[in-house]
Amino acid sequence: MRGVIVFEHGGIDKLHIGNIADPERPPGHALVEVRAVGINHLDLWVRRGVPGHVFPLPLIPGNDAAGVVSDPGNHPFIKEGDEVVVAPGVSCGHCLACQSGRDHRCRSFGILGESRHGGCAELLEVPSQNLFAKPASLSFETAAAVGIPYLTAWHMLIDRAQLRPGESVLVQAAGSGVSGAAIQIAKLWGAEVITTVGSTEKEVKARELGAQHVLNYSNTDVSRKIKDITSGRGVDVVIDHVGAATWEASLRSLAWHGRFVTCGATVGTEVHLNLRHLFFKSLSLLGSTMGSKAEFAEVLQHAGRGALSPIVDRVMPLEQIGEAHRLLEERRVFGKLVLKV
Repeated sequence: MRGVIVFEHGGIDKLHIGNIADPERPPGHALVEVRAVGINHLDLWVRRGVPGHVFPLPLIPGNDAAGVVSDPGNHPFIKEGDEVVVAPGVSCGHCLACQSGRDHRCRSFGILGESRHGGCAELLEVPSQNLFAKPASLSFETAAAVGIPYLTAWHMLIDRAQLRPGESVLVQAAGSGVSGAAIQIAKLWGAEVITTVGSTEKEVKARELGAQHVLNYSNTDVSRKIKDITSGRGVDVVIDHVGAATWEASLRSLAWHGRFVTCGATVGTEVHLNLRHLFFKSLSLLGSTMGSKAEFAEVLQHAGRGALSPIVDRVMPLEQIGEAHRLLEERRVFGKLVLKV
């Protein structure tokens, strides 16, 4: 099969495109003919390498795939020829966490394209339990834009932050896939949404997603402006994956009993924390990674009926994966880059 593989960490030149051996299908696993695959920041980390983390190279990247079932394995409802979306998280399926619907807490949990071969190839082998029927209203390209961004944002807002209708939410960096998803989910939950962007073009797009207030962080004191918007109160929830660059502004923007949820640190991992500020305002600092297959199914239902609209910046052929990585690194993307296989 034709695909992309990373043999060693480094620059964009480490993305090798060519013929790869077809995957073998173990018992209980399925084969999917990939039609589209979404690109995430995780793909950049896999290609570059992360200090202290070992990726199982050589590795086919690609976390979010959609396609047609070639062999469903032992799936009870999906058959050969069905159009599917592949859940990006893989777990053992047998432990207490998996059996209780919290498979993202499984000790062997991993992500396609990160801990095992992903979807940047013509064929993808996955456990049958990772197959979900693609909503008819979604194309393969839009379906491939759901995965990690919407699952991550859903888990951050609904499970970790326990968002309630009428609350206020600050979503940092609206242009990312996770942040764009978070804006839509917060609106779906009846929240007031404030978000940040770095350009006028992205400001327009953020408003189209449903944000009531859009702040340009390049020329605005974000926390001060948020206090103006909320009459000095601050926001109930902050969604942030940027890291050190937005840490101080995010904390200062929180109301008493506010919840700060982070799923990453794209720009800096080391931050300073004043514990008096934390306990005096009764703040909650919450880490979040991925989400369960049950949450993924719920996200797909909302996307299928149009309540959530996957954000596709552009669709590119698989052979242009290097350009896709470059665009993402240069922050010239709003939403998701999708590769057509």
